[in-house]
Amino acid sequence: MEYNLADLFESVVDVVPDREALVYADHPGTGAERRLTYAELDAAANRVAHHLADAGVKPGEHLGLHLYNGVEYLQTVLGCLKARVVPVNVNYRYLEEELVYLYRDADLVALVFDAEFTGRVAAALPRTEKLRHLVRVGTAPGGAPEPAIPPVPFTEAEAAGRDGRGFGPRSGDDQFIIYTGGTTGMPKGVMWRQEDLFFSGLGGGAPTGEPVKSPAELAERVAAGGDGITFFPTPPLMHGTSTLTAFIGFFFGQRVVLHRKFAPEEVLRTIEKEKVTSVSLVGDAMLRPLVDALNGPMRGTDCSSLFSVSSSGAILSETVREQFQALVPNVMLLNNFGSSESGFNGTATDDSGPGKGFRLRVNSRTAVIDPATHAPVVPGEVGRIAQRGHVPLGYYNDPGKTAETFFEAEGERWVLLGDMATVDEEGIVTVLGRGSQCINTGGEKVYPEEVEQALKSHPDVYDALVAGVPDETWGNRVAAVVQLRGGVDAPGLDAIQAHCRTRLAGYKIPRQLVIAPEIQRSPSGKADYRWARSVAAGSGGRQG
Repeated sequence: MEYNLADLFESVVDVVPDREALVYADHPGTGAERRLTYAELDAAANRVAHHLADAGVKPGEHLGLHLYNGVEYLQTVLGCLKARVVPVNVNYRYLEEELVYLYRDADLVALVFDAEFTGRVAAALPRTEKLRHLVRVGTAPGGAPEPAIPPVPFTEAEAAGRDGRGFGPRSGDDQFIIYTGGTTGMPKGVMWRQEDLFFSGLGGGAPTGEPVKSPAELAERVAAGGDGITFFPTPPLMHGTSTLTAFIGFFFGQRVVLHRKFAPEEVLRTIEKEKVTSVSLVGDAMLRPLVDALNGPMRGTDCSSLFSVSSSGAILSETVREQFQALVPNVMLLNNFGSSESGFNGTATDDSGPGKGFRLRVNSRTAVIDPATHAPVVPGEVGRIAQRGHVPLGYYNDPGKTAETFFEAEGERWVLLGDMATVDEEGIVTVLGRGSQCINTGGEKVYPEEVEQALKSHPDVYDALVAGVPDETWGNRVAAVVQLRGGVDAPGLDAIQAHCRTRLAGYKIPRQLVIAPEIQRSPSGKADYRWARSVAAGSGGRQG
């Protein structure tokens, strides 16, 4: 047995078959709630795997998941892994041109999609020559054009597939591809060997402890331990972190709870009802609405079961952390750092915040290096974060980007991330921000994340993004795009600047303020800096 994700999952099923594995706890009154034991989830995944094989989808070929959260998403991922088909996440916000690009770039031969996206799939299909098999979840809305290839209803695909396993041998070299859009450029497919993903993205079966030393040890740990932990990944599963969180739950032999979409009040009801112990989310865009709900219509919700709330992909600001901690005092709030290219790198220290930076305790495989020489930087010198060992093979269909990002040194594979950072004498890494978003103003470098944290500590500011705007004098000026809290008067630029001066050096202070009705982010809460830059450049805003 190798470190293959399907093999590992089946080994857990075999020791706790009757334990509850997955709860689809959608909105009350919809009749959508489903509960599956490990044995039931395994059988459901087997049915998908056998359907794919019977439909001619071969090991090593790529299947896209164009789905909202649901049982079908994880069932299909597991089915792909069992049949050695490579699962590929599809951003459900993409429109026709973006879908054509991703479908073609990923060389998809099969697609499982939600009925709501029928029109988009039909529009993209004529230009995606390799896509030959479609499976549709749900009933298409009336009037939507049908794809040229008739989709198989998911219920029929399930019914036709066999419950049992009966699959051939698998390998730790089998692939798992995570498409990441990042903040700039077209999406890129990060190619992981499953063994590498198990150790870097899933913690080797023990994210906070000692990784397993053999594949068999995973099931032994599950058999020896109890249940009682419930993981609740609230972002879309189409973002790699959320799917990996669900797999961490499975590899612990514990329970995973899902919602179709993020709705703050329903999330809190589910936390209370299901006694959720661990919630994962993305930044203030998800935690702040929970704070507002607990201060409003969901006041008094029992969150006593919660042990941890973790964020990755965006930083939880000091202000919002303090607000949530006041409402749920016993919860551990974790700012985790990682990426689709590296998995998990580290967790922020308690002293992170405006003026101090995002300070990380990193794992032993993470370093700050000079991107030109690949040598570690000296304490205080700016470099880029990199990770060695269990890292991806590269970007699918992009040898140029692969050569820029992945390298080998002293017999080990490395990945070079886009995040600029420094390291101190104690090994604490201070993340400055994405190099691509760095604002050069008068020769000084400003990283948006630090300014955004300062802005969000203003009592009238609900959310904020910061971007550089061309300036005749300084090259670029720091522009703040701000969403205000409801019912407050818009603060002037002077007031915003005065507030920021108590937390930031003078050159980091915003010189332009744009009030927006709403900050645009991805469904998972990640920043859309292209949008922020466009809004700031096009508005003129208030300058000073």
